[in-house]
Amino acid sequence: MTRLFRKHYHPAGTAPGTLRELTLEQAALITPASFLLASREAGRWGVVRDVSALDVPAVESADQLHWLHVQGMPTAEELERLGDRLGLHPLVQEDVLNGGQRPKVERFGDTLVVMLGVPFEDAERSLHLYQLTLFMAGHYVVSFMPDGPDPFAEVRCRLKERGGKALGEPDDLLYGLLDAAVDHAFPVLDQVGERIEAAEFDILDHPDSQTLERLHGLKRELILLRRHLWPTREVINQLLRDHNDLFTPDTRVWMRDVYDHTVQIMDLVESYRDMTASLLDIYLSSMSHRLNASMRTLTIIATIFMPLTFIAGVYGMNFSHPHSPFAMPELHWYWGYPLVWGVMVLIALGMIAMFRRMKWF
Repeated sequence: MTRLFRKHYHPAGTAPGTLRELTLEQAALITPASFLLASREAGRWGVVRDVSALDVPAVESADQLHWLHVQGMPTAEELERLGDRLGLHPLVQEDVLNGGQRPKVERFGDTLVVMLGVPFEDAERSLHLYQLTLFMAGHYVVSFMPDGPDPFAEVRCRLKERGGKALGEPDDLLYGLLDAAVDHAFPVLDQVGERIEAAEFDILDHPDSQTLERLHGLKRELILLRRHLWPTREVINQLLRDHNDLFTPDTRVWMRDVYDHTVQIMDLVESYRDMTASLLDIYLSSMSHRLNASMRTLTIIATIFMPLTFIAGVYGMNFSHPHSPFAMPELHWYWGYPLVWGVMVLIALGMIAMFRRMKWF
């Protein structure tokens, strides 16, 4: 089942910027961090290297564009080392370790930090939303993906194929990473749309409790998507509005395209939410209709048997006396038993014909 709220907290009273240590149980569930460094030399991107936290060049000594992607959860010690070399504010380090942050933009002097939620579906078609942190300072762009799959495999392929033409400036590279992160929502929403269509067919054909469970699962997933994707639109808008000094006019044009994508995504999310709510109403109406049909059938059967039960009850009293004027003379008739049966059959057939004429069934 999709978990709506997943965030780690410090104990009350902990100083801001404190990096929490993972428990043994948490460490066993989290993938260790790998540090992938790509550098741009002589106008072209070089080979992506797997480095350690100690081998990352410092921001001050970087005279060429570097992209460091951290895939997996770094330890507090590794993150502190990166913070010292890259100038990561302690609050940013804390937010990287404490997942579940709301999408936001923060600026510390000339450094820019962007946090987003990237949705993915696993093999069982369950939705997961992972936190992505992007950091831009000087000639450095750093991306942190503590959990989930790598969202930038296609970006690295683009760097390899296009070489010198691809993402040659820090703001351009940041745009490319933002665009890739935002566009991951489209295939997820396609899958959600297909599941909504399948649920619609199930409701019209044979609604059951499993259909209702699937609808509630879809509703929870759409709530989760809306919770993270709605502020993503505000994040892109804030980058365009409040931090235009960090982006060239050409990059701002491409950033507007990312903003358009966020608007399209939110339109899809809202449309799917309305469709899911409508399907829930259709499901309840369908179940109510089935219940009414069942009750009508039982009412017809009970109504038909009411006069038959009355007749059988009267003749089941067996009041018979040879000299009493109140005795039941039919008890001694030669054709009494088949005559009563005939009357009962005629009454039942007559009521069935009347109900059919009234279009009760």
